[in-house]
Amino acid sequence: MRGLPWFAKVYLVAVIGVAFGLFGHSALVGGRFDRLEWPTLLVLALLFLVCESVPTLLNVKQAAISVSFSAALAAVVLVGPEGAALVGMTAVFSVRPGLPLTKRLFNGAQFAICGYAAGWTFELLGGRPGVPDVDRFDELILPFAGAAGVYVPLNFALIAVMLSLAGQVDRVPVRGVAQLLVSYLGYATFGLLIAGLWATVQSISAVLVLLPLFVARWGFGQYLAQQRSYDATIAALCQAVETKDYYTRGHCTRVSLASTMIAEEIGMGSERTRAIRYAGMLHDVGKLGVPTKVLQKDGPLTEEEYAAIQLHPMRGLEIVRGIDFLDEAFAGIMHHHEKHDGTGYPMGLAAEEIPEFARIIAVADAFDSITSDRSYRGARPVPVAIDQLRKGAGTQFDPEMVTAFIKAVERAGWEAPGKVPAPPSGEAEPIVKDHDDPTMPIQVVSER
Repeated sequence: MRGLPWFAKVYLVAVIGVAFGLFGHSALVGGRFDRLEWPTLLVLALLFLVCESVPTLLNVKQAAISVSFSAALAAVVLVGPEGAALVGMTAVFSVRPGLPLTKRLFNGAQFAICGYAAGWTFELLGGRPGVPDVDRFDELILPFAGAAGVYVPLNFALIAVMLSLAGQVDRVPVRGVAQLLVSYLGYATFGLLIAGLWATVQSISAVLVLLPLFVARWGFGQYLAQQRSYDATIAALCQAVETKDYYTRGHCTRVSLASTMIAEEIGMGSERTRAIRYAGMLHDVGKLGVPTKVLQKDGPLTEEEYAAIQLHPMRGLEIVRGIDFLDEAFAGIMHHHEKHDGTGYPMGLAAEEIPEFARIIAVADAFDSITSDRSYRGARPVPVAIDQLRKGAGTQFDPEMVTAFIKAVERAGWEAPGKVPAPPSGEAEPIVKDHDDPTMPIQVVSER
């Protein structure tokens, strides 16, 4: 708790206080603890604790997810709101190594609050806690769906607020969370399965459902491992590109970020947003096929050298063609140097003929070039770069993408890269012409 910001501490205390307040009310006023089926509750608590102790780690620092909520939702049906809250509170006793007491208390408290809310919703919709009657099992479906529809989003909301206040995420990725939320609601049906099995085989149902629950956990883990491997592949290719040019290191990452900002501003879906992030990272991968002396040439290019530059988007496509998960990113890599007025390369596409990914990356690429240090000039301020984008809207850039990016920057800001230090000792300082810089057009001289 010592390292938390003060508002995160206040939130933590508030969540824990609400949970214990609800328990106190149930004990002193409601008197419902006396009616609990304790053997059933203990079995469900053990199932919950087993699942909670082996979660799947997320890409968010020190955050994890588990499928333990299925046991809590089964408790809503079998032992009611108080029982579901007690089952959730067992998260305090998770055997995860290195989990601080404050996190244990927060996890237990937020699960307890969710259990109460889901249990009350279940009863409000006509559900009656207890072992269900097999002949009337269909009557449980609506109340259970309502309980799951309250439990899962509330659980997400309580955790998201804590992560935001604790500074572990800069902003909540709404579309990614929505996708995970839908998956969780699907896995919530395991709770109904446990309740249904309990009506026939009772406590053995907890054992029977362990296998599908752990298959679900494995599925979460595989998805996240796949995303990490994708990111590692992209990072390796970016590093290869940037070793050719000392002064543009970090450019790929920033273009990826700016492209993602535009994609989110125009309402692009989560899968396409992920693809545009990859496309931004790899937009210049084709420069691996361009001679270094051409990339770093000071002064006008010959027609042959300019042709080599113009070919780099197609070379990029050839390099990444076999990476299946890039999907629509291919179009962004291939066409990010096309211009809105049709004077770009490699195919001279114009306006709507240019793929959407390419129109996005063109704006992001130019903006980062303007706001970054180059060997022939210093970084331009963000307002100057914005003005340059506005001047190019309708000729070089898609006006819609320029507008979207300006709105995103005005809302979220932009952290321009710092001044590039001198090359390491012993490494000659290159003279680099940035071919993505709209303030310094490429000059070509005829060889005739």
